[in-house]
Amino acid sequence: MSATLPPYHRTAVRPDWRDLPDDLRQAVTARLGATVVTARTATAGFTGGFAAVLETATGERIFVKAADLARQRHLADWYARELAVLDRLPAGLPVPRPHWALAAAGWYAVGLDALDGRTPRLPWEPAELTAVLDGYAEVAAALAAPPPALTGLGLPRLADLARTDILWWGEVAAGREPVPPLPPPARHRLPELVALESRLPGYAAAASGLVHGDLRVDNVLLDPAGRAWFCDWNWLCHGPAWFDLAGLLITGYAAGVDLDAVFATHPAAAGAPPDALDVTLAALAGYYLTAAGPPPVAGTSPGGQVAVPDPAGASPLLWAHRRFSGEQALGWLAARQGWR
Repeated sequence: MSATLPPYHRTAVRPDWRDLPDDLRQAVTARLGATVVTARTATAGFTGGFAAVLETATGERIFVKAADLARQRHLADWYARELAVLDRLPAGLPVPRPHWALAAAGWYAVGLDALDGRTPRLPWEPAELTAVLDGYAEVAAALAAPPPALTGLGLPRLADLARTDILWWGEVAAGREPVPPLPPPARHRLPELVALESRLPGYAAAASGLVHGDLRVDNVLLDPAGRAWFCDWNWLCHGPAWFDLAGLLITGYAAGVDLDAVFATHPAAAGAPPDALDVTLAALAGYYLTAAGPPPVAGTSPGGQVAVPDPAGASPLLWAHRRFSGEQALGWLAARQGWR
């Protein structure tokens, strides 16, 4: 699998605290009850919303996300959904807890626990990979029987999301989407890719639990004690935990680690259909590679990745991330299928 990885710890392009409207900063300060003395902008992530750990004169630390309601309404909606989900997740899980929400100066802001942590190092270090896998096993077990407080939110179903947003090889085969750049082992495998991805909705519909829905390396933090914490819960949906597990594993890479065994022996994969991993890899490969599109040419970032301006403020490394993740998924699938 490819090891050309966007640097997850410095992907984001965000406004700083001083860039926010005065009225918004005053509203947040009033909610905090003390002057903000330091603001550390989050450098990970791919959206252009404000995200920073604020520390007040009294020593309180809080993680604040904010979005412009006119230009970034989708982000504001995501933050509101995440706040509702975090408020209802079972107690004791390694997730940030919500504090408040407010609207001011045409912006929407939320305050969450400020986690003291960092994204895992890649290639995966064995101890960190174990910590993340153990942490997700805890989360998956807690969501296997959906708490009524969460299901009352009217959460989407992965089966429906797959049909409307994830499955793209069928569109490519029908000529409605261009064929993305493919490595040699997969160039003549479009029929197999279509057949594999088409099974995802049926498999997902049979699952009774809830899944994070966007489990990637950059949505995980490791605290100083080595415990994994899981962030960005705006895509919680009904679906199988093995989908989360596969999605997590393709957004990183591991030298000398048997990822097939990691997947097969993880509690989240218990009871999965025999081809669940192949089905997920095919679907996510198509999703990421078609979303990445052809290689952009607008410029190059200091890290060497292609940079493309986005009017909604998305990271210029988003396309590189999609391409990397799609290549990881397709490379893993090709190895498992014996494609040459």
